[in-house]
Amino acid sequence: MRELLTSVGVSEDVNIYYNRPTSFYIQETIKRSYGKLSKDGALLVETGKHTGRSAKDRYIVKSPTTENTVWWENNLSPMTKENFASLKAKVLNLLNREKELYVTERCVGAHHEHNIGALTISTHPQYCVFTGHLFREKMREFSDSDFTILHAPGLNLDPKEFGTRSETCVVTCFDTNTTIIVGTFYAGEIKKSMFAAMNYRLPEIGILPMHAGASRQESMESSVFFGLSGTGKTTLSTDIGTYIIGDDEHGLSHEGVFNFEGGCYAKTYQLSQETEPEIWDATNKFGAMIENVTYDKKTGVVDFFDKTLTENGRAAYPLSFIDEVDETSQGKIPGHIFFLTADAFGVLPPVSKLTKEQAMFYFVLGYTAKLAGTEIGITEPVATFSPCFGAPFMLRHPSEYAKLLGEYLDKYDINVWLVNTGWTGGAYGEGERFPLKVTRQIIRSIQANTLNTAVTEADPIFNLSIPLEINGVESDMLQPQKTWKDQSAYTSKAQELAASFHKQMEGFGDFYTENIKGAPTYKA
Repeated sequence: MRELLTSVGVSEDVNIYYNRPTSFYIQETIKRSYGKLSKDGALLVETGKHTGRSAKDRYIVKSPTTENTVWWENNLSPMTKENFASLKAKVLNLLNREKELYVTERCVGAHHEHNIGALTISTHPQYCVFTGHLFREKMREFSDSDFTILHAPGLNLDPKEFGTRSETCVVTCFDTNTTIIVGTFYAGEIKKSMFAAMNYRLPEIGILPMHAGASRQESMESSVFFGLSGTGKTTLSTDIGTYIIGDDEHGLSHEGVFNFEGGCYAKTYQLSQETEPEIWDATNKFGAMIENVTYDKKTGVVDFFDKTLTENGRAAYPLSFIDEVDETSQGKIPGHIFFLTADAFGVLPPVSKLTKEQAMFYFVLGYTAKLAGTEIGITEPVATFSPCFGAPFMLRHPSEYAKLLGEYLDKYDINVWLVNTGWTGGAYGEGERFPLKVTRQIIRSIQANTLNTAVTEADPIFNLSIPLEINGVESDMLQPQKTWKDQSAYTSKAQELAASFHKQMEGFGDFYTENIKGAPTYKA
């Protein structure tokens, strides 16, 4: 271990706490006043002003390796090799001045061959709790193809010194396989940096990386849930009677689905034992880490309904905390793929079955709403388009991922469904969010294969095929226009949204025209 750290640039004079038990890192966190225990034993931590990803502070080192392969237009800023080398030297200098460093050597990816090692070196012990849960146990010895994460969250940069936008920086160099994270205490930056690395590498070998949850039935049939943060990936891939494969990031190969993670990073706002018992139980036990959630300082009772700190409160815990979990973290080729979208306008149906052209169209469209707290400055839902339902983590052009998706759909005849987990009866502020029990009933019906040949009706604006009946769901709720009091207002809002779909996709040129059959019928 010392030899590996020395090769990275860590001084032998620094005391290293390497791959210690979770309990040790929790104890260190409390001893250093970085966190406290809740009534039920979970570690409570706060991350200051950064309670979500710093989306505008992401950098990739520009080199012959990345110049023509990275989708730079995707809010990715280039960093020169020289600035990266200077930044790395500065961070190592800081790390080497510390008395102790906290280190984990883990793995990303459950596949025996398609995985990467992740050596995380941090100034703070709570992040070893996090990487211990979110990354997986080592599958092999560390090699040159694996990644090192230099994590100095308390270091605030001078933007003029390194050409950065702010004092915060999350930068990856694919020539040296190094990620540096400074100026933010938000733990999610760590895991997303490694998943972005997987998303960059896997397409080269024909594997589709997916910002998606996955689960399997007793029958061993798998389901995949695409969606941005807050759309329901974790909730819907964790259900009674199903076995969770993972809740956020997966790969799809011709062997099947495999999880990138070793745990879950679940949103906790309005978490309750009644509606999400599996996630509640996993969150409220010793070993879990709860991030940015208020609690009673006398009793240690956590308040998941208080959003004083953020609506993006999170709980990190290992998959072993879930009773119904597939221990292999792998599954068969999925029978069903779900595109989850939180429609803030309230005009999309709760479920519709997609043709291949529609699947390709909506995959690259990636329509949803950014929910409060998922990024700095987002205080209420905002309509947005995120190609591949995870553009912030996709380093290549969406057409590369879409091409792979199309190949898998053709070869394995996978059913694809668009599921609205957003609003019904009106737009945000007027209507209400679809009840979880309704969405669960829809998903369960699909997984039971009762809707594969259901009678459908085409929506006149979006041309989506909407099932006319689903057992346990009010039929009027399946038709969004019937839930609005003002029909003309519905039509106007739906047409406005449909037109925005066309406008967004026109930017993808040939891909848009090739998949125009999947577009809404209405076009302004």
